[in-house]
Amino acid sequence: MHPLLSSQLAAARALLPDDVFAYYAGGAGGQVSLHEAPDAWSAVRLRPRVLRDVSRIDTSLELFGTRLETPVLVAPTAAHGLAAPEGEVATASGAAAAGSLLVLSTRSSRDLEDVPAGPWWFQAYVMRDRERTLSLARRAVSAGASAVVLTGDVPYLGQRHGRSRLDLLGPAAPEAGQDPSAGLEAIGQLAEATGLPVLVKGVLRGDDAVACLHAGAAGVVVSNHGGRQLDRAVASAHALPEVVSAVGGQAPVLVDGGLRSGLDILCALALGADAVLLGRPVLWALAAGGADGVESCLRAMTEDLAHVMGLAGARSLSELTPDLVSAPGQAPAARTSPLS
Repeated sequence: MHPLLSSQLAAARALLPDDVFAYYAGGAGGQVSLHEAPDAWSAVRLRPRVLRDVSRIDTSLELFGTRLETPVLVAPTAAHGLAAPEGEVATASGAAAAGSLLVLSTRSSRDLEDVPAGPWWFQAYVMRDRERTLSLARRAVSAGASAVVLTGDVPYLGQRHGRSRLDLLGPAAPEAGQDPSAGLEAIGQLAEATGLPVLVKGVLRGDDAVACLHAGAAGVVVSNHGGRQLDRAVASAHALPEVVSAVGGQAPVLVDGGLRSGLDILCALALGADAVLLGRPVLWALAAGGADGVESCLRAMTEDLAHVMGLAGARSLSELTPDLVSAPGQAPAARTSPLS
């Protein structure tokens, strides 16, 4: 883990009430997927190039018409108001200052209209009241969202460790739960209602990625929901190559889950991701330092990425190609105590 992330995590642990920290930090079931995620990235091995001119490193990219300084984005996570008084307003401000963007959760602590100017996307669930889903998405468009991220892996909430605090959320939160009958048709409905590109988050299979694209998705996000939904779901690092291969360059592929250093991000991009998203590290940064904490977190990860890109012989994101890495192997065996 990057040293700054470690220090922000320690500060957040000290500052946050125990139940809030547990809600943010916890995973589903036995938390196998939660704890496996960082090790899955660590299993990737590098094949660096030598004697390349890496005096200048470019981490910028364009996604859906928006120019960003970094491929490190902020994943949708609920209830930022539990971490800092300004909640998602501070998160969005910090992300914009770092040349990044926030994917604003439906379960935001703040109204959509509170999000400050700057690029941001809106994360949507398909609710039982389908018109409420579309109405909320239209509000996001009016408030300035430039893409919609449809979370597709929550027909029901996973059995999570840590007390749920979703009752503290503001007016943007849905009053009804997710619709377990939702299917691929929801992609087209959101796209038609908003006129925005719709990415589907929670994809861990190549065939699902292809089905989403055929149904109108403009991109996919490889994710197991931070280990908070189906425990023992495959790690994002292990699922990413299959999804990238299936998509075949037809649309952007993003990934989240367990990324904690520039090396992790380099590996994700070299395995075919166009960008990555950080979840819990941004929450710790927000709790530790508000908007400034979020900005410093994202800048530190971007600078770390630029450093290891130079060491790997890559001058730009386009040079982070699959020949730089050996694909991750099987999930690492469970660690056992030397006394067991």
